[in-house]
Amino acid sequence: MTIPHSHHDHDHASTGERRLLWAFVLTSITLVVEAAGGWFSGSLALLADAGHMFVDAFALLLAFLGAYFARRPADDKRSFGYARLEVLVGYTNALFQFALVAWIAVEAIGRFAQPEPILSGTMLIIAVAGLLVNLFVLQVLGGHDHDDLNTAGARLHVLGDLLGSFGAVAAALLIRWQGWLWADPAFSILVSLLILGSAWRLLKRSAHILLEGTPDGVDTAQVAIAARASEGVVDVHHVHVWQLAGGRRLATLHARLTEEADAHTALAQVQTILREKFQIVHATVQIERRDCAHEDCGRHAHDDQDHAHDDHNHTHDSAHAH
Repeated sequence: MTIPHSHHDHDHASTGERRLLWAFVLTSITLVVEAAGGWFSGSLALLADAGHMFVDAFALLLAFLGAYFARRPADDKRSFGYARLEVLVGYTNALFQFALVAWIAVEAIGRFAQPEPILSGTMLIIAVAGLLVNLFVLQVLGGHDHDDLNTAGARLHVLGDLLGSFGAVAAALLIRWQGWLWADPAFSILVSLLILGSAWRLLKRSAHILLEGTPDGVDTAQVAIAARASEGVVDVHHVHVWQLAGGRRLATLHARLTEEADAHTALAQVQTILREKFQIVHATVQIERRDCAHEDCGRHAHDDQDHAHDDHNHTHDSAHAH
């Protein structure tokens, strides 16, 4: 059964796209101002934040395009549509962050060795302006669904910008009041380390989905045990669970029934269990009346940890559920 998208869902998606577009425009304007201010004042913290915002502006643009194309319908070449595009965007965003952190680290080491004079007043004004804009952009994006990796990646970048602006403001104050030129590269490195942790978590989660890993909190052995509780089901094997995108779980499994069991009743019960206990929204269930014809069924029965897609070219009946 396919659940149609409501008009409310469409409006919600359109609103999210507009927010991402606004965030991209505001971030682009701010990065130009910070880059000019960093060059004029000699501040690495501002230049680093501007470089960070340049990457983030591009990331926000990718996030907007990802959200837009994800709503496109499926076609003959992409039977699931473009939903996984959001995962690709999240993965790419994280990689950009790693490159940015490396650049900041190299520049900061050079500044520690040879400190350069900084116009702290100009640096402070621009850093405060950038901080206010980042706060506003974060408000524009609003909250997000934990499973929406596309928006999660966009918010990660904006939060990184916010941290960078805080660091630039703090460095400007220390330079202006204490004359500590080392505060500029020091805060740049501190912010880059904070960004690195968030980027690593996003990269790991996105890569896990792209590799079709089992979703967090799902054990395929437990899925098999739960499905065997259905009426007429005597065995469940070849269980594979993965995610198309954040929050959209899919599964395939083989269910062997007794000779007298009603296939439709058993199938409906299995579908209900998968949906209610494991939030699996799309399932392909192979119905069998005798031992599995696959030569590796015995080896993988009940606890199959391989999450590749099954080849369902069998001679027995099959049933599909959405």
